[in-house]
Parts: sequence; structure tokens; C-alpha cells
Amino acid sequence: MPEQPRLQLLAWGVAAVLVVVAGVKLLGPHEPDAPGAPVRVERDATASGPRGAGTVYVHVAGAVRRPGLYRVSSGSRVAGALQRAGGPLRKADLTAVNLAARLEDGQQVVVPRVGAAAASTVGGGTASGGAGGPISLGSATVDQLDGLDGIGPTLAQRIVEYRQAHGGLGSVEDLREVEGIGEKRLAAIKEGVNP
Repeated sequence: MPEQPRLQLLAWGVAAVLVVVAGVKLLGPHEPDAPGAPVRVERDATASGPRGAGTVYVHVAGAVRRPGLYRVSSGSRVAGALQRAGGPLRKADLTAVNLAARLEDGQQVVVPRVGAAAASTVGGGTASGGAGGPISLGSATVDQLDGLDGIGPTLAQRIVEYRQAHGGLGSVEDLREVEGIGEKRLAAIKEGVNP
């Protein structure tokens, strides 16, 4: 085979490989590297009026393919919001997220990475309640729950045991099912927790 056609074939082969690599980079899943990565806002996420009836807006952040603001049907679960955000990344720690929790308007769903500090949670705020934010009932420890007004170590332990026995808490109101939590106690802690 003459030298020129062989070099031309080699050049075409290298070009094809580069096109495939560029396509995978552009079209394949990508992870936002920087904590300050821009937030994607779903089209029509700021719409109001009759079209917005029966919908809530949630901010999905953390280890998901397309973090951003999403409109979902009222009564949707966290799992549905993660699906709208393209699903979790391979490095997502889904054990720290209550996928069955019902979404509320204005809620933030944070999916932490495996090995990340337990401060990231689903449901807005942080598990530790840092910076005055609410704690997540889906991942809070006995010590974190004990820090809430009106909740002592025994009641905090009951909440954790109830959560484990029932696969999580779907809403803050589910706390009524925990022995020792009545309407007054629930009202007192309601603002300090998220599902």
C-alpha cells in the first residue's frame, strides 16, 4: 500500500476518535465540579396562574445530573424530583435521602456524595441544623433531635426507631405516630424540622 493513502487513513482514524471523545464529553453525563456552579432553572419555573395550579417548585442540588429548580405535581415524592433532575450521579449517597418524602413548595432537596459530611440532606437546611436551618427527619441523629426544644434523648431515640421501622417519615405530621408527640409538641418543633 502506498505511503500517502496509509497516512490519510491514519489521519481519518484519529479524527474519528477525537469526534467520538468530544461527543461523549458534550453529550454524556457530567458532574458540576465547583460548588458555585450555575443553577439550571427549568423552563417556565417562574410561571404563575392556572397552569401552576397543583404544582410546587423544588430546588434539587448536590450529586444529581442536572441540578436546578423544578416544577413537580403537588404531592410528588423526592424520588420524582430526582428523576426530573436526571437522576443521581454514581457518587450519590441515596441512603442519606428519604426518597419517599412528600415535596413541599419551596423545598430544597440536597443529594450528598458518598463520604460527604452528614450535613447535606434532603429537605432544606442541614441535618445538623447549622446556620439556624431546620434539621432533616430523614437523616438526623439522636443527638441532633435531642437539640430540638421539647425533645429529650428518650423521645429522640423513639423518633429514630420509628423512622427505621417505617422506612422513614413521609412528612413532619408523621411525627404524631411517635409515642410522646402530641399536637402541642408537634407545633413547637414543626418549624425546626423537614421530612
